[in-house]
Amino acid sequence: MHRVLIIAGSDPSGGAGIQADLKTVTCLGAYGMTAITALTVQNTLGVTDVFPIPEEVVAAQAMACIEDIGVDAVKTGMLGSIGVVETVASLLDLAGNAFRVIDPVMVAKGGHRLLPEAAIDAIRHLLIPRADLLTPNAPEAAVLTGIAVDTHDDLQRAGEALLKMGAKAVLMKGGHVEGDIVCDLLMTGNRVARFEAQRIETRHTHGTGCTLASACAALYREDMALEGMVDKARAYVLNAIKAAPGLGGGHGPLKHNWAI
Repeated sequence: MHRVLIIAGSDPSGGAGIQADLKTVTCLGAYGMTAITALTVQNTLGVTDVFPIPEEVVAAQAMACIEDIGVDAVKTGMLGSIGVVETVASLLDLAGNAFRVIDPVMVAKGGHRLLPEAAIDAIRHLLIPRADLLTPNAPEAAVLTGIAVDTHDDLQRAGEALLKMGAKAVLMKGGHVEGDIVCDLLMTGNRVARFEAQRIETRHTHGTGCTLASACAALYREDMALEGMVDKARAYVLNAIKAAPGLGGGHGPLKHNWAI
């Protein structure tokens, strides 16, 4: 069974973070394990508090999974501090040939910063070069590269910069770029694949980034082309948005089990 280790923060409302990751991995037929980096207090209206988990506890959780069950893919989300970023970089090295999906989570849907400025440089130097697939949205890509990302051309320029920083592949998410069509770009050293979809007008998009990255980790197989993996992951997320149950008074969660 395809084994996915998720290293990320907890969302008690179930829409994002570890909870969304586990739902996604399970609904896509893989086996999910977790190393929790932080406990948050949040719901669809926003994040009100964050309680970091000590770095040694993050490492112990991950190693308990790696050493016993084993890992085929690792997905990272909210990390929260330089120390945790450094710890995760070491854990990625210990995960052997596992496929590494790095989601550079920096800001929650409601605008709450989830990563201090000082830790962003650690992501640039420690995690991006270890990424088999990096999944930034436009604001995250802008912060990581220093390139303003307002258009689809900007997405590609920022993606090229991230590839030069060491990522093997980059999935540039275009949801923040204005327009009726949402365009995502899957970029590798020699190819750019475009994925387009009609924008869905809804406020129920809490956890879309977590869900997409986790779907990629769950669907990855050595014998599957990255384009096929991303296409299936995007289809899963788009249908989960369309089927969103309409919960909460803010940015509501997706329906992760839409296909069941």
